Amino acid sequence: MKNQLRTLRQARGWTQQDLGTRLAVSRQAVIALESERHDPSLDLAYRIASLFGVPVEEIFENPHR
Repeated sequence: MKNQLRTLRQARGWTQQDLGTRLAVSRQAVIALESERHDPSLDLAYRIASLFGVPVEEIFENPHR
């Protein structure tokens, strides 16, 4: 799923490890999300949106639209 995760993370000066720690996931999970090899669970998508203070739709592109 296309996403803006890397852009949002880098804008805050966070490493992939920093983001993983904040989300309680591994750095490898962050890498998989950023490289669009893995789609987040609904729970994780909402946690990411909450962390960045933006709606889920601003981070993740709906491929069915």
